[in-house]
Amino acid sequence: MASYSPVKEAGRIFSLLCDQAERLNLPEEVVTGQDAVSFYSSHDQIYFPIPFKEAETLAALKGVEGSVAAAIADLRYGPAGQKRNVKINLERATAFGCQAYMAKVDGLAKNDPEVKKKLKDTDLLAAQSNGYRRMSANLYKTKNEGEFFHIHGSLEATTTLNMIGLEGHRPDLTDYEDVIKVIESKVQKYSAAELEEMNKERRQAGVTAFKHEDFIKTPHGKHNVEQPPWKVTKLPGDLPPTPFPESDSKKILKGIKVLELCRIIAGPTVARILTEYGADVLKITSPNLSDVPFFQVDGNMGKHAADLDLKSDEGRKVFEQLLADADVLVDGYRPGALERLGYGPTTLASLAEKRGKGIVYVNENCFGYEGEWAGRPGWQQIADCVTGIAWAQGQFMNLSTPVVPPFPISDYGTGCMGAIAALTGLYNRAKYGGSYHGKASLMHYDLLLFAVGKYPDAVQETMRASQPPEFFKLRHCDSVDRISSTVLKGMQKRFPHLYLPPGAGEEALTEKWYSKAYGAEIEVVRPIAEIDGVDNSFERASRPNGSDRPSWDDFEVEDGDRRLV
Repeated sequence: MASYSPVKEAGRIFSLLCDQAERLNLPEEVVTGQDAVSFYSSHDQIYFPIPFKEAETLAALKGVEGSVAAAIADLRYGPAGQKRNVKINLERATAFGCQAYMAKVDGLAKNDPEVKKKLKDTDLLAAQSNGYRRMSANLYKTKNEGEFFHIHGSLEATTTLNMIGLEGHRPDLTDYEDVIKVIESKVQKYSAAELEEMNKERRQAGVTAFKHEDFIKTPHGKHNVEQPPWKVTKLPGDLPPTPFPESDSKKILKGIKVLELCRIIAGPTVARILTEYGADVLKITSPNLSDVPFFQVDGNMGKHAADLDLKSDEGRKVFEQLLADADVLVDGYRPGALERLGYGPTTLASLAEKRGKGIVYVNENCFGYEGEWAGRPGWQQIADCVTGIAWAQGQFMNLSTPVVPPFPISDYGTGCMGAIAALTGLYNRAKYGGSYHGKASLMHYDLLLFAVGKYPDAVQETMRASQPPEFFKLRHCDSVDRISSTVLKGMQKRFPHLYLPPGAGEEALTEKWYSKAYGAEIEVVRPIAEIDGVDNSFERASRPNGSDRPSWDDFEVEDGDRRLV
């Protein structure tokens, strides 16, 4: 792979994104200041055993993020007198793509069975903690040869299991291989077309695993392949510019208030990035809705997290008090869910007009915002299956089946695109006035990977030759955790420099905090972008959902958290 340089490729992808600046509504400084953004690595290696240029694309997105942040710094503080350099490290970008698998609680990682004792149990319906119910979200064969369907029980499981003729709970079924046999045998009674109809009737998140060439022939794929990776558009209204609050801080979002209504990974990642730049992020979750406990360890870094029931009068009253001061709202729920509650982007733009201060509304979803499937629910694996990522992964592994790639990389890439949209909206609000609507989706991140192009065949062959035998034993029906943990072990062995402990110098990719809410030491991935004159660092550790009061005032109160190394 001597002729291939991930660092150079990250720079090329960054330039491709800058070429779309007008479609992406990026600040003009991003284009004029391209030469201030650089990519570096002391190793210049490919780390993920995936045919797509994941780390390079994530690095390029982080370059755009850093460039927009630099433009905000110039707008807020005045030009620096010289260009603000933005540096992106390829290893840090790689860690960003698998943050959940880098995080630890008291030294315990995601797949350690003992870690559950350290977490708040927000898996209310045991859709994650029960092995049988967990496999209601997995890829299986259908009754047609060469056809595969990814069922997805989301955080509820029973509806999908009942749909294919299984009980919602099977306490007698605990063996991993037995679970796969039982569930796949039921899925194989149906064709993908039949499963699509069954899913549609029950509003489940399953999807046919398409090859990319077939997906882009569907009406939805044909339309969306022409769309930009993310969008930022002006909402109705004619408001004057909203300047950033007065502050001496080098945190460019100091004083900005963000309401996050999200679960799992992609949406929380949008807001996690905003906390790095100094925003007060208040994550609002319902006490009646499930969330994955371990994802909160990394995803809630820097935030406060409060419970509110927006279907109750009291919950709505408190939420609307919070909305009155909010600058940004991040919506990661099913398409239309917040609109039905009366908190969609158009309604909030109207609220902004009345209060005389613009708002930035950021949506994150699976299938995008235009086309026949825009309203469908979905997850990272769903996007990877529908766009053809899974088939490409299987082919890379010399299989004639699709395989969901390791790690929730599409989630993190989508989160970064959503954060860029939020930063762009805040920049435009301050410079031009008005309210803005940012849109990012898992599907569009995957389409960006295809647009960027896979590794050359010779590079892929070299990558395959370096993989351990366990990698090639993975199957279409293995869980995302089984796939990810297998790949993680191989990466830890081959690339020990990615897993240096906090405090081991500049190459260490994680940092350690004491979290009062967890009563434990938390290890998480460090912020990625390095920007001259900009402080992007966490001010507090993570906490479980529902740990705080739903109040903006409490951000001024000492949390009891502290950074260790």
